[in-house]
Amino acid sequence: MNSFFDLLKNRRSIRKYLPKAVEADKISQITKAALMSPSSKRSNPWEFIVVQDDVTLKTLADCRPHGSQFLAGSPLGIIVTADTTKTDVWMEDASIAAILLQLQAQDLGLGSCWIQVYGRHKDDVTTTESFIRSLLNIPEHYAVLCIISIGYPDEERKPYDEDKLVISKVHSEKF
Repeated sequence: MNSFFDLLKNRRSIRKYLPKAVEADKISQITKAALMSPSSKRSNPWEFIVVQDDVTLKTLADCRPHGSQFLAGSPLGIIVTADTTKTDVWMEDASIAAILLQLQAQDLGLGSCWIQVYGRHKDDVTTTESFIRSLLNIPEHYAVLCIISIGYPDEERKPYDEDKLVISKVHSEKF
């Protein structure tokens, strides 16, 4: 990547991965990027669970009725959680960290995709969050925001087409 803009332009949601493990040094760099993310009053409410175990990834892939199954074919999933007792803006702080995970992965030649957890349901009785909390022993005062799947892409996605950007969504001085 030549620039941050190029990185953004080329980052696309990737749901198909090669059957190749992500190297430990790359995982370390990805998690360090998230740990450097800004947070309100430097509260750092986020915590990350790195999952590489195939059985656990396949179980996590079943956390929702749709939109998460591709995690079963991913070599790496990072669960983004946050301590809700540290700040009332834990969701914003954790979201910033999650996108930094994705951007760092992209910079390392990896693909990623956000799987929404918070506010979703596994079924009529169980929330996605409670399912994951139980599976991974996450304390009750931690919210589970999302899972970021990461791996070497086994699909190609075209970069964003700048001509298709909706510039009318940018306002000057007033709405």
